Amino acid sequence: MKNLLGTVSLVSAMTLTSTAALAEVKVGAIFDLTGGLNIYGIQQDNALDLAIASVNAAGGVNGEEVVVVGYDAQSELSKYTQFAQTAVLRDGIAAMFAGLTSSSREAIRPIFREANIPYFYSSLYEGGACDKQTFVTGSSASQQLSVLMEWAVENYGPRIYIMAPDYNFGTISGHWVHEYAKQLGAEVVGEDYLALSVTDYAPTIQKIQASNPDLVVALPVGAAQTGFLEQFAAAGLKDSIGVVSTNYGSGNQQVVVSPQAGEGLVSAMGYFPSVESDANAEFLAAWEEAYGTDTPVVAGAVDVWNAVHLWAAAANKAGTTDADEVIAALESGLTFEAPNGTVTLEPGSHHLRQDIYIARGDANNGFEIIATFEDSEPTYENEVCNLIDNPDAAEHFTPEG
Repeated sequence: MKNLLGTVSLVSAMTLTSTAALAEVKVGAIFDLTGGLNIYGIQQDNALDLAIASVNAAGGVNGEEVVVVGYDAQSELSKYTQFAQTAVLRDGIAAMFAGLTSSSREAIRPIFREANIPYFYSSLYEGGACDKQTFVTGSSASQQLSVLMEWAVENYGPRIYIMAPDYNFGTISGHWVHEYAKQLGAEVVGEDYLALSVTDYAPTIQKIQASNPDLVVALPVGAAQTGFLEQFAAAGLKDSIGVVSTNYGSGNQQVVVSPQAGEGLVSAMGYFPSVESDANAEFLAAWEEAYGTDTPVVAGAVDVWNAVHLWAAAANKAGTTDADEVIAALESGLTFEAPNGTVTLEPGSHHLRQDIYIARGDANNGFEIIATFEDSEPTYENEVCNLIDNPDAAEHFTPEG
């Protein structure tokens, strides 16, 4: 079952027959179901429902049915803190699955730390979150940008321009681009950090033309920023300047942009629907049965699926949903056969070791995987965050210190 702001709805018909008589354990969810970020949030929420249905069909958690208390953050940061506090004070949740942007994560992370509730952040991000109660199932910059930058410089050249949103994800990712450029003997020749609401990219495109880069690292977020890709292509720059990203496709941007804009764009993420594995085939079949095939599955949905299954595995291993015991079980090095490959939870950093894929946009609004980096370590997070030796650490580490 799913309890959404007091309204009860069915998670899955199959859970009614298999778990109706069981006791209940509640988990919380806060995603952007409306507003500009709902291209991500709806799929995150769908993946949560599908994963909970899967867990319940297998007997629940310690013989108890899992019920979701869900909230729509409406793509507003203030809603995240409001609903996080409500979930802690009123709902009696055993775990929380929430957030897309880094600003949303940083707004609610202290709330769940104080309440000692395991919190799962399931989105690709700039990296560096370190907190005993926080578990990150999305890929970090040290996993994505490290391989993407090497590939991009080798294939396009050493002159780099950064276009990114003006908040944690964009600015810290930009810093990582600088770091990897230095390591590769490349150069950042220009950069622009823009508000999520910007829709006219003519000034940025003019700066790019003036900088004469070999490639643009484009990190657009949300529906408005997708306009950059169309305007860049319309300006005739794609023929001479490569475009790479660590989040293009994360909200199915490849579906809404024209083939003229999307074909040839290169993205590095922890999941693409074209991953070939039995686990992905089974996941996509379940997704199609539940939601159809109108839109491809995004990486954030798989990150949520993985988070739910890791939490359930930890709770079953611990034999309880008690937070301290579940966290200890999560820190035991759990492994899960996920749609994106085998994932392993790193005990010290609470991040996943996972496969990273580089893919190129095709003419049919899809992706062709062109390189796979197996079992990629969250290098930076493992370096700066050791929650086994320092369980009281609660910091968002950034490469600039």
